[in-house]
Amino acid sequence: MARLSRRNFLAAGGAMIASLPAAASAPLPAVTPPAVPPATESDNELVMRARAALERHQDAIVHRDVIGIADFNVPSRLPRFSIVDLASGRTEQLLVAHGRGSDPSHSGWLQSFSNVPGSNATSSGAYLTGQAYSGIHGASRRLAGLDPQNSNAEARAIVIHSAWYANPNVVQEQGKLGRSEGCFAFSQADIAQVLERLGPGRLIYADKV
Repeated sequence: MARLSRRNFLAAGGAMIASLPAAASAPLPAVTPPAVPPATESDNELVMRARAALERHQDAIVHRDVIGIADFNVPSRLPRFSIVDLASGRTEQLLVAHGRGSDPSHSGWLQSFSNVPGSNATSSGAYLTGQAYSGIHGASRRLAGLDPQNSNAEARAIVIHSAWYANPNVVQEQGKLGRSEGCFAFSQADIAQVLERLGPGRLIYADKV
């Protein structure tokens, strides 16, 4: 598990400190996500943006113990969603799908963001986690966009949910995840912990540096 210093996150110029395993040479089991690449300067910039969002929206974000950061610089075949525990400084990286409107050619890389209804694209910016519910994808959680670039999140029904196309075996078979309609789609094995740890009143920050 990677470590993120609480002091570095909350201080100006915070940076991820990670000790990450090298990718194995043998094929990974179908149920095991790919290895996480080493932290880069863009990772550090994204942490700084998330920190700024946490301060900017402090009146809306009731719980500041755990946050989520979606790093869309990274392709969908790699874990790029970090659950960050600010008390312990620990992070966990998970696979997450992006919207098909953000990747029309299905390259596995997010090409662009959009806040337009009907775009089926991922939106960047700060999100506030809302109430859990059971929908067509099973257990899910509502999200509200806090920034101008994701202000239509509720109207677009952008939520957290699980999906078959976000499972690790899809990466093994296709070299990338499938695409959502703009939602944060996680594997069926990961959704319970995402919903539990990112309960109501917490921050999710999504961006691409």
